[in-house]
Amino acid sequence: MKLLFALCCALPSLMAQDASSWQVHGQATTVTQTHDGFPSPYQGANSLRPEKERATSFTMTVMTGFRLWKTTEFYLDGEGAAGRGVSNVLGLAGAPNGETYRVGNPEFRASIVRAFIRQTWDLGGEEQKVEDDAHQLAGPRSSRRIVVHAGKLSVMDIFDNNAYSHDPRSQFLNWTLMGHGAWDYPADTRGYTWGYTVEFYWDAWAARYGRFAEPLVANMLDLDHGFARAHGDALEVEHNHSLGGLAGTIRIMAYRNTAHMGVYRESLALAPTAPDITATGAYGRAKRGWGINAEQALTQSLGAFARWSWDDGRTETWAFTEVDRSLTGGLSLKGTAWGRPQDHLGLACIQNGLSPDHKDYLAAGGMGFLIGDGRLNYAPERIVETYYALAAGKFFTASLDFQRVWNPAYNADRGPVSLFALRLHTQF
Repeated sequence: MKLLFALCCALPSLMAQDASSWQVHGQATTVTQTHDGFPSPYQGANSLRPEKERATSFTMTVMTGFRLWKTTEFYLDGEGAAGRGVSNVLGLAGAPNGETYRVGNPEFRASIVRAFIRQTWDLGGEEQKVEDDAHQLAGPRSSRRIVVHAGKLSVMDIFDNNAYSHDPRSQFLNWTLMGHGAWDYPADTRGYTWGYTVEFYWDAWAARYGRFAEPLVANMLDLDHGFARAHGDALEVEHNHSLGGLAGTIRIMAYRNTAHMGVYRESLALAPTAPDITATGAYGRAKRGWGINAEQALTQSLGAFARWSWDDGRTETWAFTEVDRSLTGGLSLKGTAWGRPQDHLGLACIQNGLSPDHKDYLAAGGMGFLIGDGRLNYAPERIVETYYALAAGKFFTASLDFQRVWNPAYNADRGPVSLFALRLHTQF
């Protein structure tokens, strides 16, 4: 935070008079979430608690951007987080609050979460107007260009975007609606990592590749400095189209992660009645997966989206959540019809599943870092989420959110459970 403060103080001397050469944005979000009591004949160390509970999370971010040269930009963010999620973010594969995704301590803690360079080479084509936004300086750009990012960033800033289902601060709260549920994307416990990306844009097409550092230990803060032996690769191809004058996008992604991972079958062979995935960890293991992401405007006010993702499910979950197959879809509606065009109403459905190896490991009493009831009567985890976001001016939004979860953590013996949330969000 000292570095961020120093740069903000130096802003007048560092920046030219042109306002498009620098920016400062900020946000603050609080989410209070509760769930009702639900049937639970047994529970384990990682189970969602069956009694009623309530939890509150809070995040705030200061985001700065500087145009160093005509085609070179630098972004630096400081972020603070506090609070917790229900059951300390345990017991659901599709965790219900994306704002507690990386909050591991209830006390307020701040750190530098982004510090990256963006370099752009224009290749011609149609000139596009870019509006000022977080991590986006205003100005023209070409529809044909090469863009490179390098530094500390969030992989989700660049990959697996979706206009209707991506941001838990303003859209759906569930983790598996933020992005591909089966993409074990590289990140520390706060959701950030070091790495680089190369993007190629050619009119309606785009392709991007990135390599990123993995955590040293599954779902922990420290990153593995052995970048050659532990890293996550992602490749995505995107196509923008128009149907009846309404915009849509399709993205196809493949990924491969390698780290000091354990193997489910090896863990079961080593200890059939009490397997421990961490006992079989070794370098050289890899997890591979795929994802398809689609969005389509249906009218000027209504949009639809869907995602499907899959991974091989042989090695342990390392950085995101314990999902090996995921299918999601939903609708997002602006409040234009009732005179509230800045309001949004969303409805989505989720089905998450496990690979056979992962399922057998949990059924034998194994634990992941998020789920594990001690035994398992397997069934897909199914979730319905709906929210209404009420805009109060340009800078403030209040949302009510409801989620219903069947078979929490893939266990048909437990649940269903209902979760309710109030989210307050401000930005500038």
